[in-house]
Amino acid sequence: MTLLDATTAGPGARTPGAALARAAAGERLDAGDAHALLTAQGVEFERMLTLAAAARDEGLRLAGRPGVITYSRKVFVPLTTLCRDRCHYCVFVDTPGQLRRKGESMYMTPDRVLAVARQGQALGCKEALLTLGDRPEERWPEARTWLDEHGYASTLDYVGAMARLITEETGLLAHLNPGVMSHDELTALRPVAPSMGMMLETTSRRLFEEPGQVHYGSPDKDPAVRLQVIEDAGRAGIPFTTGILVGIGETLRDRAESLVALRDAHERHGHVQEVIVQNFRAKPQTAMRGAPDAALHEYIAAVAVARLVFGPRMRIQVPPNLSDAAELELLARAGADDWGGVSPLTADHVNPERPWPHLGELADRTAELGFTLQERLTAHPEYVRDPRTWLDPAMHAPVAVLADPDSGLAAAADPRTSPSPLRANPSHSTEPTGFSRSIPMGSRGNGGFGADAGARVGGNLRRLAEAAAADPLALDDAEWETLLRATGDELDTLVETADAVRRYTVGEAVTLVVNRNLTSSWLGERFTLDDVGAIASDAEDLGATELCVQGLLPASEDPSAYLAIARAAKSAAPEMHVHAYRPQDVWDLAERGGFGLAGALQAMRDAGVDTVPGTGVKVLSERVRAIVAPGDLEIDRWVEGITAAHRAGFRSTSVLFYGHAETAAERIAHLRQLRRIQDATGGFTEFVPIPLPSTPGTPAGVALVAGRATLDEHRAMVAVSRLMLSGSIPHIQIPWTRVGRDAAATLLRAGGDDLGGTLLDGGVKPEAGVEHGLELPVADAERIARSLMRPFRLRTTTYERIS
Repeated sequence: MTLLDATTAGPGARTPGAALARAAAGERLDAGDAHALLTAQGVEFERMLTLAAAARDEGLRLAGRPGVITYSRKVFVPLTTLCRDRCHYCVFVDTPGQLRRKGESMYMTPDRVLAVARQGQALGCKEALLTLGDRPEERWPEARTWLDEHGYASTLDYVGAMARLITEETGLLAHLNPGVMSHDELTALRPVAPSMGMMLETTSRRLFEEPGQVHYGSPDKDPAVRLQVIEDAGRAGIPFTTGILVGIGETLRDRAESLVALRDAHERHGHVQEVIVQNFRAKPQTAMRGAPDAALHEYIAAVAVARLVFGPRMRIQVPPNLSDAAELELLARAGADDWGGVSPLTADHVNPERPWPHLGELADRTAELGFTLQERLTAHPEYVRDPRTWLDPAMHAPVAVLADPDSGLAAAADPRTSPSPLRANPSHSTEPTGFSRSIPMGSRGNGGFGADAGARVGGNLRRLAEAAAADPLALDDAEWETLLRATGDELDTLVETADAVRRYTVGEAVTLVVNRNLTSSWLGERFTLDDVGAIASDAEDLGATELCVQGLLPASEDPSAYLAIARAAKSAAPEMHVHAYRPQDVWDLAERGGFGLAGALQAMRDAGVDTVPGTGVKVLSERVRAIVAPGDLEIDRWVEGITAAHRAGFRSTSVLFYGHAETAAERIAHLRQLRRIQDATGGFTEFVPIPLPSTPGTPAGVALVAGRATLDEHRAMVAVSRLMLSGSIPHIQIPWTRVGRDAAATLLRAGGDDLGGTLLDGGVKPEAGVEHGLELPVADAERIARSLMRPFRLRTTTYERIS
């Protein structure tokens, strides 16, 4: 009898009522019980949720952290997107040809791995999730060639080297998810990672063996093989994350048997630290793109059954980005107690269409559910508190540095201002047997990250660009100006580096919001207050989710009209997001309306304004303002206004208008000031580098580098923006109305990830919006993304997914 046969044997199906009675009595459930519970409906379904929640609460009490839901602050490191498998639902993988067309390496280079890890360290991340395809060198000669050229025996050899490097250089703890591994390979990797993982997904052999099913043709998806990996991880004493995938064609019986198989392995070894119950989400450009997402009822039932099968002490994880906010309440009722890894920096590269929630918002949602959100490490507290059993000696010091000694959760204070314990204690070797220590990279002895700043300016621009990618704060102004003036091959290098940072942080998706403009300066000239409701309703009917309103009211208009416009829009279209009023407009309301700044912001909130544009400034320089836009708000008042808006709870955009009277130094100073504001408030959602159009009487179209093509001016500006703001302002928006669609596509390869808005004209007073006559239909934006071989996603104003 195989391991799979042994773990799926059990009595036949029972009724949900009988299985609930066994669960309520605390009896050990078998596959028949689990199958019955998965069919529960109505009152029995509600009873199941109640029992699951009670079991979870008891487990948290026993763990010494009642009422706590945990998460891990992580960076996602997609070491390679090559894979030998052919799963029908996967959008993570690329072929070598696709990577070449994108200008990407077969594997992330060590420099780029460290760039992501160091930025994550700066944001307080403690986990580096290394996810990749299974053994790509066994399918793709290009993968084998890359490994040979860089001195690695295998992909797993490279995984071990990068895990060791990350911890050695940043203190982040690696969680390894490289797919199927043998017992010897698991053991060899144990000294570089306190935890590892691999989803079981399902025990269904039908999905693996039957042509046309999701796992057919994927050797690493053999359920027996995957169960053996989980078994071997237990024998090796590795804290292990695993779980099931709901909705890929498996039956309810398959789900039941999968959960019981995982529980049985855990009972033999005690090593399964968490069970992920993940709902299938269909993705474009996959064989399952037309398949329905996992039904909510079935998903919630699977979470509850997982809790009842495993009992109180197991951590049951549900990814928060794969469920809508309203669904999180059901997941908590079903017994979940962990949100998994959430990144403040990097995208979910496996589910790029589903952005992570902001950590502050996740904490708020968790509190609304009656729980407290607390950070853990990649290894769960029970394993952290027993390092002699569960951690390799090489991992004792790195884990202890980041762990609270009493709870085993993440320490409240991050001590990583001193050298990593791996560097401070060289006796704790991170070299796993059989894994290469050679790391051919820029930072090791050839003038890379650690090179002298002066030498970098006069040396290879690639080194300078990679240094910027690793730590934007490490470069001085002269170095940034050097990057901004790059030309020719050096500009190509800069752009390539910036786009890699984009790819490995915010991900591949190209985003767009469906919106319409309304220029408040034209009140009384092109529209009236009575028109506003019709404009908003019309935009909503056309699919818009945002109405953007900005511009000083005419002096003849009462300043209360700012508020009246917002109220009229919200009244007519309550679900419409009102993105309204620049700092200059807010100051006008504050002063002429007698509100004061704080009062004006509160009045805007009460009137229905949701976010504010961070426009109304060209460059944060009084010298430039006096030359180009003397009618703009004074720089210090703009800074005061936008900072006050952020602190009042409004998020905003940020901009730079370039290509006129400003110097390279003034551009860099502008970006530094935006970072300082972001450090203080966290309120900027995106940055938009906008070329200033030529107008009579003002200098415009001024190139920083004489003779450099206009498109190259834009490429340099976008690339430097991505690098300099990385880890601070996540999104770089390309102003397609200013540069044109073709150039916008090029700039999306220079570090950009967003196309802004559709700018619908609408059927009601289209002339009332600035830039009317310029529309970017969703289908056209999708074509731009497709031409770049990147996924396309509609977003909200604040970059959340459109339901």
